[in-house]
Amino acid sequence: MHVLLSTYGSRGDVEPMVGLAVQLQALGAQVRVCAPPDFAELLAGVGVPLVPVGRPVRPMVTGATPPPAADLPRRAADWVAAQFDKIVEAAEGCHALVAGGMMPVAERSVTEKLGIHYVYASYQPITLPSPHRPPLPRPGRPFPPEVTDNRALWDLDAQDIKELFGPALNTHRASMDLPPVDNVRDHIYTDHPWLATDPTLSPWQPTDLDVVQTGAWIVPDERPLPAELVAFLDAGTPPVYVGFGSMPMRASTDVARVAIEAIRAQGRRALVGRGWADLALLDDQDDCFVVGEVNHQALFPRVAAVVHHGGAGTTTTAARAGAPQVVVPQAVDQPYWAGRVADLGIGAAHDGPTPTADSLSDALKTALTPETRARATAVATTIRTDGATVAAKLLLDAVSRERPPMSA
Repeated sequence: MHVLLSTYGSRGDVEPMVGLAVQLQALGAQVRVCAPPDFAELLAGVGVPLVPVGRPVRPMVTGATPPPAADLPRRAADWVAAQFDKIVEAAEGCHALVAGGMMPVAERSVTEKLGIHYVYASYQPITLPSPHRPPLPRPGRPFPPEVTDNRALWDLDAQDIKELFGPALNTHRASMDLPPVDNVRDHIYTDHPWLATDPTLSPWQPTDLDVVQTGAWIVPDERPLPAELVAFLDAGTPPVYVGFGSMPMRASTDVARVAIEAIRAQGRRALVGRGWADLALLDDQDDCFVVGEVNHQALFPRVAAVVHHGGAGTTTTAARAGAPQVVVPQAVDQPYWAGRVADLGIGAAHDGPTPTADSLSDALKTALTPETRARATAVATTIRTDGATVAAKLLLDAVSRERPPMSA
């Protein structure tokens, strides 16, 4: 069986698909992934072919000036064209396509044209329409302040997506002899999306959608920690890790200074993850160490706490490790994950995206208490590790039921 997985965005948008790809391969499927060219090495490391789609993400994320809101319609049209250009060819010969990440506009149309199975998967519940919470505002499209009803806000969200992506999508559909789509968002999401999050960390409140919650899609990581890092860990008490993944943290020098000062104020050693913000040490004292890309699954059980941006993957990895967390949310779904960490009692949610030494020190005081450590240890035992396996089996079973039996 041949499966195409398609996603676009930063590492948090790509790594779950890698986790699913690994499990599909283990079950005998042939898999390829459409993703940004930034992640060729990540996919090569698990033996999955990459079909590069769109421009590299890192230069756009870390660029000095975000693109203006007025440029969004043109960028949306270019993005839809890039998707159709690559995905139509990549999906040839496939039996199923799973789409996720940043607004996968073209994928369902491609599956309609080819007559193959389609699934949309979300990596966080707050992007799925729900009367229980409002939608996230789209870039350059704030909601009217007088509209507060959640259902009305979701209707506005659907209208925004239709205006932004509808013309380009329907132009391409017409070229494929497919009928036009009115509600673009619901067309993409379908009425039975998958939710690739852990039920303890991210419980789904039932709605009109028939949501299948599989558990988080995690890439098993067997890489050993670098010898220099192991030596630092062994040389003293467990450090506090601070890293912000793919977040640019534009004032990165100040963030590193603030974090190290706050960690030292708690009498702890600091372990700094460079990330896309290129964080660095302030001095050459031996209580701090800086690392690049390392195995968080092996590292987090050895730290006193994890200070991070609140990406779904980092939150889940820290929770699995039983490591207390301080979440400094920057954008999109990260305030949601910060709230979940605080609500579960496994860490603290920093108020806002820009910490000071005092505000981060206060958050660390909460995370470093014995009570928080005990709660994090207890919650770790409830975190599922089989989400990608569950999803892979569901997909292959669904496709097997749809495919006609081979004649004798």
